[in-house]
Amino acid sequence: MLLEKEIGALQEGGVPIERLVQAAYPNAATGESVTQKYLGFLADEYKSDLTKMLFATSLCSDDINVSTDFRKVLSRPFSMGGLGGFPFSGFTGMVAFAHHIPDDGDAFIFYGPHIGITDSGELGRMIRPGQSKLSNSCGALMLALERMQQTEEVYVPHVVDYDYQQMLLENTLMPFKHEIVNAEDPKKEITEKAYFKIHKQINRLVRMSKQEFACNRIFLLGGIIINTSPGYHDYVDIRSFTVYNVSDLEAINPTSILNSKAFKEL
Repeated sequence: MLLEKEIGALQEGGVPIERLVQAAYPNAATGESVTQKYLGFLADEYKSDLTKMLFATSLCSDDINVSTDFRKVLSRPFSMGGLGGFPFSGFTGMVAFAHHIPDDGDAFIFYGPHIGITDSGELGRMIRPGQSKLSNSCGALMLALERMQQTEEVYVPHVVDYDYQQMLLENTLMPFKHEIVNAEDPKKEITEKAYFKIHKQINRLVRMSKQEFACNRIFLLGGIIINTSPGYHDYVDIRSFTVYNVSDLEAINPTSILNSKAFKEL
């Protein structure tokens, strides 16, 4: 975690946005470079035909989340995510995705939450295109955090049909309330916990749907998107890169691509 005095030093020095992002997320890279690196790796190392790869996302429905060039390379993205990036399409959505994969193609799912960063390095806030004032990013996660932090009474989210996704998101994160509100940076911490839950849910849904996939492989790429001001690249902090071999239907164990020798030498 970046100390306050370190952030202050960066802010006062007029440091480029890349250094501010990497002070909080040292392994983050631009969305463009992530797209080129990871899809290029699948094409070269796995001989995956990108024209036959069906792309799905589990990202927040926020309009700001066009942070990679995946959509330019992989057409017809299947959207699984809702508020916060949680895969609200659920089991039915994963099965539908499994049924839509082109013949002899592969499945590719990109998932995770997002967080804004200001030009001065503050996390959880950003300037959006066409606006001059700061706003929250991710709005749904920052709203959940604000409710967790209220001191007047103990907040208990109740799922209602007119705000289903937000309430379910808050219910999902509520077990981490103590860790989140007492963290050095609660905005970053609630984003970390959101990634943890999204990652678990995506992998669970893939396992639940494994017999529905006619393809041989399912590639999963998970990370945290860092939204910046207009004029800068957005960044992605990759956390997981795995492949499921669908042919092993009895024990469909994901193999980490990040730990492979070929990827480390890329």
